[in-house]
Amino acid sequence: MVRLKLFIELQYEIIGDVSDFIFNIHAAQTPCQILVSENFQVSQPVAVALFTDPVHGNRYARLRAQPGPLSVRYDAVVEITHHVAAPDSLGEVPIAALPTEALAYIYPSRYCQSDRLRQLANSEFGGLRQGYWRVRAIQDWVQRKTKFVSGSSNATTSAVDTVIEQVGVCRDFAHLMIALCRALNIPARFVTGIDYASNPIFGPPDFHAYVEAFLGGRWYLFDPTGMVLPTGLMRFGTGRDAADVSFATIFGTVRFTQPYIGIEGIEDLAAGIDLPRACVDALSTDCVV
Repeated sequence: MVRLKLFIELQYEIIGDVSDFIFNIHAAQTPCQILVSENFQVSQPVAVALFTDPVHGNRYARLRAQPGPLSVRYDAVVEITHHVAAPDSLGEVPIAALPTEALAYIYPSRYCQSDRLRQLANSEFGGLRQGYWRVRAIQDWVQRKTKFVSGSSNATTSAVDTVIEQVGVCRDFAHLMIALCRALNIPARFVTGIDYASNPIFGPPDFHAYVEAFLGGRWYLFDPTGMVLPTGLMRFGTGRDAADVSFATIFGTVRFTQPYIGIEGIEDLAAGIDLPRACVDALSTDCVV
């Protein structure tokens, strides 16, 4: 088990009229990610409505802010229990055997145009043995072919753009890996979290995007950036791509500054709680579909 303590601070200036916000910065609650404690605060005296997506466990806060400054702060402690599997034991699931809940993740989506990358995927990975190691080969190919450069992409950058430009940030790495997996009929989905223990050369802690691929009847973790210790991957939201799980969706005219984010591991060996670490096994933090 891993225990993580995190906080997020967001600063906005609402200009002119009122603005509506939908935040997805609450830690998801799943059978494998348990919420120990949390606190959500806003600086303005406005009503906050909380709601949960019953399918993925994504949790949202909705509010209407008045003109002027707005500060949002979220603190939480979560415990993550990992399902561990031997990579050689995980095969790809035939389309006919996929559970209904996984079908949405084999189709192209806004940022993951798997239909346009089918030829590339088959050329690079079509001849590989199916299963975990083929998905791992896709992850490693994306990491090898794409350079991480902060600010190198924007809200319109897609998987096809990343193939062409060969640079991006974590969401671009994730979109490209997802698109290549789906092009081979492997369900893959986009997950948001925080980049625990990433190299300081990439800047201070920030939101992070990674991938889950459906293998052997369960969703397994992959981080195509290679920036984060695998057992330190925590979950805010899960969706088809970044359009489904933006950390903040804003309706109105707003100025904002860079988020201030922190995350740390809490060790308690007597209670069986370890710090996040590297791992060669396949890891899952999602229940069986």
